[in-house]
Amino acid sequence: MSFDALGIAGSGLTLHRKWLDAIADNIANANTTTATSGDAFQARYIVAQEGQGTTGVTVAGTSLGDAEGLLVYEPDNPIADADGYVRRPDIDLAEQMGELIMAQRGYQANAAVVDRAKTSYEAALQIGRS
Repeated sequence: MSFDALGIAGSGLTLHRKWLDAIADNIANANTTTATSGDAFQARYIVAQEGQGTTGVTVAGTSLGDAEGLLVYEPDNPIADADGYVRRPDIDLAEQMGELIMAQRGYQANAAVVDRAKTSYEAALQIGRS
């Protein structure tokens, strides 16, 4: 009996966990302001890649969003430049929330596959003992 189902679902769990971590980081830093002389927080995006053979999926790396961000007029902000501007990341919270739901559902689906595979393997072991 092969354990491909566990390996593939496990790789999916890893990918979705890293995706959830990146989204959480993006949401947490969506309102981070920096001086206009510096770079804005760069959103993180997980790059997925098909695994070899039946190994599922792998995380090929992380790509970063635009460091230029958005210039926002906040003259009362202590780090504002002489014209009253600060730099904020170009992160769309609605888009991040949509991705959060997709990543969460993907994680749940892979966890269900692991659970069902485990149950099937246990049942096969019980048959073998009989």
